[in-house]
Amino acid sequence: MAKSLIIVESPAKTKTLKTFLGDRFDVRASMGHVRDLPKSQLGVDVEHGFQPKYISLRDRKETLKDLKSAASRADEVYLASDPDREGEAIAWHLAEELQLKDPKRIEFNEITQQAVQNALQHPRSIDYNRVNAQQARRILDRLVGYKLSPLLWKKVKGRLSAGRVQSVAVRLICDREREIQAFVPVEYWTITARLNPHDVERPFEARLIERRGEKVELPNEESVNDVLKALEGAEYRVLSVKKRQRQKNPAPPFITSTLQQEAARKLGFSAKRTMTVAQQLYEGIDLGKEGSVGLITYMRTDSTRIANEAQEAAVAFIEKQYGKEYLPEKPRTYKSGKAAQEAHEAIRPTSVFRTPDEMKPVLSNDQPRHYTLIWQRFVASQMAPARFDVTTVDIQAGECLFRASGSVMRFAGYTAVYTEGKDDPTATPEEEELRNQLPDLSEGELLRLIELLSRQHFTEPPPRFSEATLVKTLEELGIGRPSTYASIMGTIQERGYANLEEKRFHPTELGFVVTDQLVKFFPQIMNVEFTADVEHKLDDVEEGEENWVQLLEAFYGPFEDQLEEASEKMERVKIEPVMTDIPCPDCGRMMVERSGRFGPFLGCSGFPECRHIMPTPSQKLDVFCPKPDCPGEILEKRSKKGRVFYGCNQYPNCDFVSWNRPSQIEKCETCGYPMGEKVWRGRVTGKECTNRECPTVQAKTFANPLTDPDTEGPEVEGKANGNGASKAKPKAAASKTAAKTRATGSKAKASGTAKSGGGAKTTTRKTKTPSS
Repeated sequence: MAKSLIIVESPAKTKTLKTFLGDRFDVRASMGHVRDLPKSQLGVDVEHGFQPKYISLRDRKETLKDLKSAASRADEVYLASDPDREGEAIAWHLAEELQLKDPKRIEFNEITQQAVQNALQHPRSIDYNRVNAQQARRILDRLVGYKLSPLLWKKVKGRLSAGRVQSVAVRLICDREREIQAFVPVEYWTITARLNPHDVERPFEARLIERRGEKVELPNEESVNDVLKALEGAEYRVLSVKKRQRQKNPAPPFITSTLQQEAARKLGFSAKRTMTVAQQLYEGIDLGKEGSVGLITYMRTDSTRIANEAQEAAVAFIEKQYGKEYLPEKPRTYKSGKAAQEAHEAIRPTSVFRTPDEMKPVLSNDQPRHYTLIWQRFVASQMAPARFDVTTVDIQAGECLFRASGSVMRFAGYTAVYTEGKDDPTATPEEEELRNQLPDLSEGELLRLIELLSRQHFTEPPPRFSEATLVKTLEELGIGRPSTYASIMGTIQERGYANLEEKRFHPTELGFVVTDQLVKFFPQIMNVEFTADVEHKLDDVEEGEENWVQLLEAFYGPFEDQLEEASEKMERVKIEPVMTDIPCPDCGRMMVERSGRFGPFLGCSGFPECRHIMPTPSQKLDVFCPKPDCPGEILEKRSKKGRVFYGCNQYPNCDFVSWNRPSQIEKCETCGYPMGEKVWRGRVTGKECTNRECPTVQAKTFANPLTDPDTEGPEVEGKANGNGASKAKPKAAASKTAAKTRATGSKAKASGTAKSGGGAKTTTRKTKTPSS
């Protein structure tokens, strides 16, 4: 008897589906897309309705052959690619390649038995509006990329790329850097009184807010001294005490962008790492007797909708685990963005009863923390609000008015499970209010002054973008789709437009140059509002309200005119490398800072006559290689994926390597090798021996990136990591530090945007008063 064929995208899904379906269905994977536009040419006929010229992917040849054979034997073929535009396009491409007469399209937001069986009972035809929306996006990106990139090769340098969303993201990073460079700090002061009731020792602080009935402004020390003089001998008396209740509601369950943001804040994950782990949890984890089961719903979504059965399960779990008082008055629903596809769901656990503690034994590497984050956010989103008693006290002191605010949590609500992370470590007034606790005070009560604190502050420039804040900004501006953000941020770094230093994006000189050229000659493409408008029109195509060919025609006409003008008028730009005061050991000319595939290095300014290269000073650790008879030094290097590791400069003759930074002083008591610092999110969390063969080190902890096949590692390092291979041929590129030469000396902290309350410089002056 012929079986029905189900085609999914990845092999991991086939394993999970076979757990539910047994031998009744033949389940196979397409391995993603099976055809695409050709890489060697534009692949779009702009003269005849922008018709794409699709070709079968070479590395899918055997896959397609197997699928065609299976389809010819099947009585029904179900196309079960992902439930989004990209998945719809894959289903269409499969139907075309396999020449299916009556393909049945099914989709499910979670890979569970109930969801899959329900999808099989309700198949549909291919949604061509979705397909056209995906085609329009693909062709738009192809036109921009394949037309602009060659122009940049000709006018700036080779191996560059431009993109409809990518280039706008780089512009945001560059514009923010220029804001920081142009920022002029403004001085301001605050005066705080430390007070205490007379009958109990409960000191608290109150801030000066008014003087003579007007809001106080303290721009300099002279104005502070004037106020302090007026407060000499003043009596501090409670003018009013206002009490109110306040409640704080939970955040909605995750969508793609908020998951990427929160994973960056709380777990230190990049957007790419976040999506990779989420994909693993979605496609299925082996739970032993249960078989392989998807633990979370589909992770590429912009909808906060929750299925009724999932919400009911959450209510039952919360009532059983925490009590009825932790449930809201009515089940919570959240409003999604305008462009959200409401057929989708938010990212949530497929079963709330699979708690993180129960799942931890079957999860590995990053999966437990990732699952915990998603589970906690979902459960908290269905819980009652946290409730606080908030007190505001006004205190009269002569002609001045001080105010103190504080609160007491009366009911934890959703915070018993989860609280949302934040990008800005500086507390808002509301957060300060919730943090402080005040003594019990009454109107007319006389207070004792302990001291007056006058603090000098300076306003701060806006912070550089982190991955989390860049994702948040792109989403708020309506630029791109959250599912593409991870690849965009990877491309920005790979092309050398920006470096991620201390988890913040720093634009390079190359990033500035390319952005300025594109803004000058392609203002439409580099315009934030225009890019967001394109996204809205693509949504309209999906809804059947916009014709995709007309959308492309409206874009391409002006773009073609701009391209022609740029080809004629754009001047060729040469990016000069940064000169150092380090002489070349071979010829004596000064070394210059360059960057290559694996990061910055120093190259001789006499290149190509002299090809000597060496590591930058920052790469040297002043640690000699501990390998016997090796004269090398340990350098900081980067793998092909940008991860920092430490290796000997005599590679490949010496294979010493470690993911942990070797200590200059501390040695292993067992083998004498340097101890390595284990670093997590910028903090040293422990030390372990850097010798992989040391008995005190587990082999799995220190896999060798040069020799172990299952770990990420560098390719040939000599050309970019400065290992002393003087015959390597460097390629001039924008230096990692070039952008720093543009700075005006303003160093921004990663908190706040041009705000008061915590400056680049803060000084405190105490004015003590004898006890009354």
